[in-house]
Amino acid sequence: MKKIILIGRSEAGKTTLKQVLRSETVEYIKTQSVDHFDVIVDTPGEYIQTRHLGGALAVYSYESDVIGLLASATEPYSLFGPAIAATATRPVIGIVTKCDEDGARVPMVYGWLQEAGCDPIFTVDSKTGTGIEALMRFLSA
Repeated sequence: MKKIILIGRSEAGKTTLKQVLRSETVEYIKTQSVDHFDVIVDTPGEYIQTRHLGGALAVYSYESDVIGLLASATEPYSLFGPAIAATATRPVIGIVTKCDEDGARVPMVYGWLQEAGCDPIFTVDSKTGTGIEALMRFLSA
């Protein structure tokens, strides 16, 4: 399985997705530091939300095969600038999370990840299981 680093703002669903991908019991856990697992690197949202911590994400991305940019379908704005994926030294995929929640704006968030340069983009919901299988197939290929 490809090693993936999960990057997104706080409450985007990174840790919950990590738990589902690892077949763990899903429970809310606030990620306080970069957590390395067998094939998943889970990062705190503060690393992408805070300018002086963002550089650490670049360093941790070198340990991964794939960079996963996560954005919740319920987010009011995107943290990822246009064409940001072009600056990466690894393939960058997009993951729209919480796609089955009330008020989800999947097309808008999908568009943000397209503008960021993510390819492919997966639409998932860790609570309902939507899209998890497609993401697993990609990571296993």
